[in-house]
Amino acid sequence: MIVRAIAMAGLMAVSLFASAADGLVSLKSPHSVQATMDRLESIVEDKGLNVFARIDHAAGAEKVGQSLRPTQLLIFGNPKGGTPFMQCAQSVGIDLPLKALVWEDEAGQVWLGYSAPSYIAERHGVGDCAVVPKLTKALEGMTKAAVAK
Repeated sequence: MIVRAIAMAGLMAVSLFASAADGLVSLKSPHSVQATMDRLESIVEDKGLNVFARIDHAAGAEKVGQSLRPTQLLIFGNPKGGTPFMQCAQSVGIDLPLKALVWEDEAGQVWLGYSAPSYIAERHGVGDCAVVPKLTKALEGMTKAAVAK
């Protein structure tokens, strides 16, 4: 009975972890967090998108006497892509503007991650939204370029 309860608790923990990562696209980067984010920000700006904010979570942690491995968030977008997405479901606005996170894991590997537009669309019940393939292609292109050698 106890073994069964422990097994069930383990399965529940695994499923919680798995669902937390649903929709997250993660790419390995050969660059530092700073360099990866610099590259992504430059690409985003070159594509004519607006950069709304760049947040250094590690610097924030340091301000309160805590430590965090290098972690930066870029918030960016453009009404040309966001508005049609929100026209499919206005609630998509909670996930817009787009965000990309660059972080260093415990082994020193740098990652660039973002929420897949298809996941956002499914989350809001508009999996067939016509703008999703275009947003997906744009995000894939920009993020792959940012992590290229």
